[in-house]
Amino acid sequence: MKVLVAVKRVIDAYVKVRVKSDGSGVETANVKMSMNPFCEIAVEEAVRLKEQGIASEVVVVSCGPQVNQETIRTALAMGADRGTLVQSDEDLQPLAIAKMLKHVVEQEQPDLVLLGKQAVDNDFNQTGQMLAALLGWSQGTFASKIEKQDGTLRVTREIDGGLETLDLSTPAIVTADLRLNEPRYASLPNIMKAKKKPIETLDAAELGLDIAPRLKVLNVSEPPARQAGVRVESVAELVDKLKNEAKVI
Repeated sequence: MKVLVAVKRVIDAYVKVRVKSDGSGVETANVKMSMNPFCEIAVEEAVRLKEQGIASEVVVVSCGPQVNQETIRTALAMGADRGTLVQSDEDLQPLAIAKMLKHVVEQEQPDLVLLGKQAVDNDFNQTGQMLAALLGWSQGTFASKIEKQDGTLRVTREIDGGLETLDLSTPAIVTADLRLNEPRYASLPNIMKAKKKPIETLDAAELGLDIAPRLKVLNVSEPPARQAGVRVESVAELVDKLKNEAKVI
């Protein structure tokens, strides 16, 4: 079974995000970047499937500028076999990325595509679902467990009411939730080996895809500062404040 994993380069999850002075977006210059945490979980799951003998090959794909090769190298150091970069300097939104991934999927013919359920920079949670719709494949989102059954994939997914179990026919799209696994740290020998693993580069402009943005950012601003809390002397006072000041009851 061939597994394709999509990864995204984002501002490191432990870095405080700063808004640009003109309100056009967030500051990315001289800011530490890393792989999206949910994408790390997807890569880890693919590598584990290979270690269990279920997957025969793990291919990593990323869409974006040339610098995204660093993110692909990180995935290769975790245990992936090779990578593909769909290079574009445009502002890529979920539908555009899904179209690019569809092209790579049709080229690679994987049995399973793994993605993070969302990216921590925009929280869209759309790319996996859009890709499944474009391909007409079965999908399992918010996966907390993946098991290979006879001819199917059993996916346990997290929903508001608890857990739901799906049996998916392959090929399939699965998006990884936080509790699917804990990603490994790449060892120094594997980091050195990753430098020799192949990365194919595709020019997005030559694919003939409509990747024009559908959304326009009007303004980006910092959230308002939280006000300091107050102590109350009784339950009655608490209820009064919740009702008359906060107006939440």
